[in-house]
Amino acid sequence: MSRSVRRLMKEASELSSSPSPHFTAAPVSDSNLYDWHFTIAGPPPPSPYAGGIYHGRIVLPPTYPLRPPSFRFLTPSGRFEVNREICLSISGHHEETWQPAWGIRTALIAIRSFMDGDVKGQVGGLDGVSDAIKKEWAVASRNWSCEACADGKNNEEVLRKWRSYCVEQGVDVEKEEEAEGVPEDLRIGVKKPESDAKGTTGPGSETSASTVDLTAAASTEVLVKTEKSASATPTPTSTSTPAQGPARSVPISARPPVARVQQQQRTSTTAAAPRRAAPPVSQDSPWLDRAIFGVLIALVLMILRRYVDIEE
Repeated sequence: MSRSVRRLMKEASELSSSPSPHFTAAPVSDSNLYDWHFTIAGPPPPSPYAGGIYHGRIVLPPTYPLRPPSFRFLTPSGRFEVNREICLSISGHHEETWQPAWGIRTALIAIRSFMDGDVKGQVGGLDGVSDAIKKEWAVASRNWSCEACADGKNNEEVLRKWRSYCVEQGVDVEKEEEAEGVPEDLRIGVKKPESDAKGTTGPGSETSASTVDLTAAASTEVLVKTEKSASATPTPTSTSTPAQGPARSVPISARPPVARVQQQQRTSTTAAAPRRAAPPVSQDSPWLDRAIFGVLIALVLMILRRYVDIEE
């Protein structure tokens, strides 16, 4: 497995194990780890983008992280042109400023803060859009849906579901929104568990926090552990990611790289590795042992003879 793939799997694991309620990102498909989509909340008030939820694409080079990724927004925002690579200090337009220690999390944090910055002729940036238009587009962005990865869900549903997962991981989403000063009418919140007649959460409820289809952290940890032990324990080829408990479908916004790609790479690597030939067994070993034994006897006799001559 290449260094680039290992790095991407590690970043997917970190995004799931230490989630941020402000954004989520994952590969678009199971077979291509270099094409990611992200969903990100707009900056906090008084930004005109406050309350907006935007969707975009990240294209990573095969040499990542040695070279920077490129970014483009797919949701109209009034800040960036739609479906055009944007010029940022963390993007492919400025390879001289890119640091391999940075990653997708770093880039998304930077993009969220850059949205309030001045355009100043920036490639992919929009200039002259009024704050009133930006606020209108921020409201409209919540209902925008990506045909490639959202499975019919709009941006607000995707991010709300992700925030439910963040709550399960111990993140206080409401406290963070309150700290940012987000008004009640602009808050995204989380999915609240529905209760049945007995006051318990219904097992079939789509809004139940206990049935959120997000198992990214657990499945990614399994992938990392499997990779570390691949050289010692052969792994059978499988088309699904091993996970404990009942099988659940994982939405693309929180899905880590699947085991199939990893297992296929291990299989091809194992098949291509040459078998080490066993050392030839020498058939002269009995004669060699006898010769050594004879030499030892001769040395002993010579020592005894010299000792007798000295005594005489």
